[in-house]
Amino acid sequence: MDLFTSSAGLQPVPLPDGELWYMPQLPLPWPNAEVYQRLIAETAWKAESIVLFGQSHLQPRLTAWHGDRRYTYSGLTLDPEPWTPLLSTIGDAVQRETGRDFNSVLLNYYRNERDSMGMHSDDEAELGPEPAIASLTFGTERVFILRHKRTGELKKLPLGDGSLLLMAGTTQQFWLHGLNKSSRPLGGRLNLTFRYIV
Repeated sequence: MDLFTSSAGLQPVPLPDGELWYMPQLPLPWPNAEVYQRLIAETAWKAESIVLFGQSHLQPRLTAWHGDRRYTYSGLTLDPEPWTPLLSTIGDAVQRETGRDFNSVLLNYYRNERDSMGMHSDDEAELGPEPAIASLTFGTERVFILRHKRTGELKKLPLGDGSLLLMAGTTQQFWLHGLNKSSRPLGGRLNLTFRYIV
């Protein structure tokens, strides 16, 4: 059975030195298109700057941070907005499917093909030693890239509308992940990354 067309729950994706799980569609009470439109309309999106190698850079996407805890990465400290009813319902569904607890979510809005996410690991101390990160996508399919820190091995996963990806175990220790810009026109994509802040 092809992993990316299976209607089953989370299925393991082979990943040396890591733990990866995927499901093509998270069950929700609303169609994906409705969730996408509501998230865009109901979220107070921000254009944030991060510090890389001592220099400040505007992130090539819009973001929002909701949940119970403050979060700091790349010199940027995010104070959480409260959970909305929509985000709470989505978060409950993510927790039910993954069997993991999450207390915060980072929303990323990739407006078009020029928006991207540089290669990085979610390995901040407040995430704990082996963090579980659940990544939920709405909108245009984009290719999610993982690169092994030691071997350079690449893994590319097309993440489509409604799909859920769980990174766990030692994934953040051994792998970088990101999202490249595209040379062809693309529609918008929302990505919600649920995490537990210790």
